[in-house]
Amino acid sequence: MTPSPVTPYMTYPTSAKQTLCLMLATLLLSCAAAQASAHTYTAQLKAKKFDEVDKATQTALAANPANVEALLGRVDLLLSMHQESKLDEAVRLAEQCIEAAPTRSECHEYLGNALGTKAINAGILSAMGSAGKIRNSFKKAVELDPKNMDARFSLLEYYQQAPSIVGGGKGNARALVAQTLPINADASKLMQASVDLADKEFAKVEAAVQMPLPTDPYDLQDRQRELMMSLGSTYVREKKNADALRIFTDMQKRFPDSELGAFGAGRAYQEQGKYVDAIAQFEKALGIKATAPMHFRMGQSWQALNDKTKAIAAYEKALSFKPELGKKQREDAQEQLKSLKG
Repeated sequence: MTPSPVTPYMTYPTSAKQTLCLMLATLLLSCAAAQASAHTYTAQLKAKKFDEVDKATQTALAANPANVEALLGRVDLLLSMHQESKLDEAVRLAEQCIEAAPTRSECHEYLGNALGTKAINAGILSAMGSAGKIRNSFKKAVELDPKNMDARFSLLEYYQQAPSIVGGGKGNARALVAQTLPINADASKLMQASVDLADKEFAKVEAAVQMPLPTDPYDLQDRQRELMMSLGSTYVREKKNADALRIFTDMQKRFPDSELGAFGAGRAYQEQGKYVDAIAQFEKALGIKATAPMHFRMGQSWQALNDKTKAIAAYEKALSFKPELGKKQREDAQEQLKSLKG
């Protein structure tokens, strides 16, 4: 079977129901990947010390099932594992967090993240049924703590991706940006840039990703880096490859501890069929922080170069890596391995 190193542009069905389903699927995937607010175990999870967090949170919850920090840490851990079998537990623990601390903003935010992850894994019907609950969870989180910027960014993503029939829409997104301005002007500017990106106002977005940011408790540098990643990825989709590589090269200079710049550059080269250059960038990204999608992309590139041995090895690493590949890439990797091993 011929590999598909770059995702082809799909011709989507155009009925209103099908369009709604596709938008919700995109939205919920974004919610699932949303950056979550900090808690006691955040540093350990960032360091991928999953076993330590697993043991610590279980011990804490055995002693006190209403330990909010342990509940937040465990939900974050379960979502970081990307295992479908863990999602019901993540939702239950987030609901348990709300029961223990109904006025704690992060509990509602984490419920939105857990519900979004579960819905996208369960399929379109579940996504449609959960959209309102996800929106309300993020809205409640913002209501309880207007300074919870992670919840605000997640709610913004909802408004941008969801149709008005389920409470989304550009008007709501712009209103949220305006409401954020007096609370955190820099966050509001980055949120506005996200709206500008959807409108393909690339010059405005480039200005936002270059603006200096103070060190603050909201990790806006991370948000700016994510915005750069989104801008570079959009340039790739728009076939503006020179602009994409310019953004990803700048990312590597500004955020040398992040793997995202090299990974983005690898994808940009991959889209152009420059697989040797793509592999070099993926290897650089793997040296900073390995992920299953990186090994998957390496497999695609080696397969495109007709190196079956290296392609097989990369796909096998992708399938065995923790956290796991997403469902679609996992199925693709399994299919490619079957073809390669013939």
